Amino acid sequence: MAYQVIARKYRPQRFADVVGQEHVTQTLANAIAQNRIAHAYLFCGPRGTGKTTVARIFAKCLNATGGPKVDFAEDDTRCQEITEGRSIDVLEIDGASNNGVEQVRELRETVKYAPASSKFKIYIIDEVHMLSTAAFNALLKTLEEPPEHVKFLFATTDPEKVLPTILSRCQRFDLRRIPVSLITEHLGYIAKQENVNIDAEALHAIARGADGGMRDAESALDQLISFCGEKIVESDVLSMFGLTARSQVIALAAAVLNGDAEGALRELNALAKHGKDLGRLLSDLLNHFRNLLIYQVSKGDLKLLEVSETEGASLKEQSAAVSGETLTRIMEVLTEAEGRLRDAASKKIFIEVALLKAIQARNAVSIDSVLKQLQQLRSEGGGPTAPALISAQTTTPTPIQRPVETPRPAAVAPAVSEPTPTPAPAPKATVSSPPPAPTPVTVQVAPPVQDQAPAPSSGEVDLHALWAALLDAVGRASPFTRGYLIEAHPVSLTKNVFTIGFAPEFSDHIDLVNNAKTNGVLQTKLGEFGHPNTQVKFIKAEPPASWSEARASLQAAAPASPPSPAPSTAAPSPAKANGSSGLAAAGAQPKRDKPVPITLNAEEFKNDPLIQKALEVFKGRIIEVRA
Repeated sequence: MAYQVIARKYRPQRFADVVGQEHVTQTLANAIAQNRIAHAYLFCGPRGTGKTTVARIFAKCLNATGGPKVDFAEDDTRCQEITEGRSIDVLEIDGASNNGVEQVRELRETVKYAPASSKFKIYIIDEVHMLSTAAFNALLKTLEEPPEHVKFLFATTDPEKVLPTILSRCQRFDLRRIPVSLITEHLGYIAKQENVNIDAEALHAIARGADGGMRDAESALDQLISFCGEKIVESDVLSMFGLTARSQVIALAAAVLNGDAEGALRELNALAKHGKDLGRLLSDLLNHFRNLLIYQVSKGDLKLLEVSETEGASLKEQSAAVSGETLTRIMEVLTEAEGRLRDAASKKIFIEVALLKAIQARNAVSIDSVLKQLQQLRSEGGGPTAPALISAQTTTPTPIQRPVETPRPAAVAPAVSEPTPTPAPAPKATVSSPPPAPTPVTVQVAPPVQDQAPAPSSGEVDLHALWAALLDAVGRASPFTRGYLIEAHPVSLTKNVFTIGFAPEFSDHIDLVNNAKTNGVLQTKLGEFGHPNTQVKFIKAEPPASWSEARASLQAAAPASPPSPAPSTAAPSPAKANGSSGLAAAGAQPKRDKPVPITLNAEEFKNDPLIQKALEVFKGRIIEVRA
């Protein structure tokens, strides 16, 4: 007798033999018992889950001698004919090769004839979604109102391609993927019947590789018996199908959870060298973290998981050392990697990067957690230790250092990223030593002084004094902003609107200063000077004649432009070259030495290395050089 493969030899012959599809077989059995048999059925599901098998068994139940009945005799002649495929009343049609209108017309001509010896004439059409639209439409009328002796049984792996008009005329049954535990149990039964000694781990590996399809699992077992003989171990299964052992997946997951980047990469490299399917490895790793999360949520209920006892013990150990939020972040990284793996040029490098990202995600702290800790520290009166506590839990290897705020007078301008002023006993202005290279001179006034401005009174406000104090305060917060505002002049302060004007030749500065940051600084300082809730408005206006003298004083008090190297005998000291800030004009600072103007060589300024570097970084060019 010719050899028969395991998938055909152990094919279920009655509903009781079907594995993992009780929701379908029980419904059909009840329909037969209650004599509620429809004229058309549609069986959907993945490959190898029993669609055609269930259709054949249902046909045997309908045409059994004395039927329809579920418990038919094994030696029933009609049932044996259906099993062997030689029944003239049960026709199996391949929808892929008989998908035209001509075949459907032929079918419509034959349905009118009564069955030869059975009770029903049954048409089993496999892969019915392959029928053309015209063939479906030709079948509609016959399918909706067939003769009483005709039954249609359709099977498909892609029900979405079946026309809705066909679906509405059928009773639909969705067959699901078979659980790993049931496949393992059934393969063990087959191995026992075939006198093959196979390890439980090997059975579990075959079931995992079958992806819920019993026929795939049986074909794999048949191949392994041919390869290994009567003794099959897990390593044989893994080497043949490129699968990864559960112990290796668990070890790789442990390396990720422990933050062991080196161990994770070594484990991945070893698996890749042994020819493991990296796509399947990533899927198995993601499934393991999913099992960990389900184990935590279900509080250790293994009934929701398809795992062995050994893997269950590993889940218990690992779940105790990781939180649900961490598992979720790791799964998000692996899920994204699984979706993009198909387009990766080098799968190994791609998975290595994904593992490193998963390790970083393990240490991540959500924004909500950080805000909650900050709120808790604030309520508990936490001081300078708060930033250190948060930085210890950040994702990056080097914690981000946050600046620690120190108490300061309420009216002092916010700190800026400039060198710390050097305290001096006298109120004279002290400056940082000029570097040997031609770099801009930065003036530092120490000790810090209280921003002062003329106190508002019921009379008219001294705009010149207010503007001088405002420029001084802005200059400490943003020297660049002060550089633009030095060309402006105060116009008016009425109805909580402070109007600032630019001469027509400086009107292009309006776009540079008219932004939220500058407006915020000016409004804050105006509030400190006794003008709260004051809005700032920039306009183009000619300065009054009285403004020229005040403007000269402010320009003299402004920090100098970046000077070019000058002879030491001609260059004045920085203290003389740069007078006090705008407070001097308002009479709020001690008298300074008269500033000495600096002559600026335009060509040397353009050739300055620092200027050249700035032009290169910002892709800019010099339009004009002003002293």
